[in-house]
Amino acid sequence: MAVTRESAIQTLNSIVQLHLEKIMEKKREIDAQKKELWRLFQLFFLFLAVVLTAQMVAPPARLRCRHSWVPIGLLSLAHLAYYVAVAQTLRCVNGFKYQRRCHKLTLALATDRLKLLRMRFTSAAVAGAEPPPVRTGDLEVHYQEAPESYLGKFRRSWALHFGFLVCTYGFVVSASVVLLCF
Repeated sequence: MAVTRESAIQTLNSIVQLHLEKIMEKKREIDAQKKELWRLFQLFFLFLAVVLTAQMVAPPARLRCRHSWVPIGLLSLAHLAYYVAVAQTLRCVNGFKYQRRCHKLTLALATDRLKLLRMRFTSAAVAGAEPPPVRTGDLEVHYQEAPESYLGKFRRSWALHFGFLVCTYGFVVSASVVLLCF
């Protein structure tokens, strides 16, 4: 089935516009997740400052190691909650980046098809011939998935960040015990 030139160009322009909007939407979602991460970071360090200030302001003659276990427990739980939130946020950001990449690939395919279609119409007009008919199959642009290696990159990155957060959590808990008890 043949489609008119104007409707073919309009269809491909609509596909290009849709995927361009999706790319921008994913960019905004990534930025929102990063802002949320910074907000969590600020709240977390504010909490740390309050707990450590309260511990340091307390009279040293009355504090023993057994009194420090409540702040150590609170610090440990706060670190754990913060690191879980960071890991989840990084996972969301990586998911949005993957979806954005897929939309970029689809956008590139639709743009190439539109360019090819316009080139065919232009060359037919220059030659003075009848423009070739456009089949509906030429207008189909399927959603493009990124290669498996691209997804693996995000999995490795997330695993690396999560491993770093676990090591940091262990270090901070042990440092809290040492600083508050000894």
